[in-house]
Amino acid sequence: QVQLVEAGGGLVQAGDSLRLSCEASGRTFSSDTMGWFRRAPGKERECVAAISRSGGNTGYADSLKGRFTISRDNAKNTLYLQMSSLKPEDTAVYYCAVRFTAYSGTYYTKTGEYAYWGQGTQVTVSS
Repeated sequence: QVQLVEAGGGLVQAGDSLRLSCEASGRTFSSDTMGWFRRAPGKERECVAAISRSGGNTGYADSLKGRFTISRDNAKNTLYLQMSSLKPEDTAVYYCAVRFTAYSGTYYTKTGEYAYWGQGTQVTVSS
């Protein structure tokens, strides 16, 4: 059974940094592309960042480039999201997601492209 467990969320102040992690189990994640998504109150779930199987290719939402960094450690089956210079508009529930891909350099950014999801971790940024 595939399990994704996010951790690292919390309440922080604007300008602070936070590191989220997503520990995966139940499959060989070195064959998976992975992504971070978020859902802010009253908004649709959106892709924050995504990463290819090897970690060599990454993609980010345009509005987040330079502040967020996605990375992965396949030996630990763990995905990370380093967030810096946080803003109140970053307040959301953050989810990790995985899907198999046969292509080492590919990543996906659409919600419907992912097969497995974590339960989410709340990030709240106060002004």
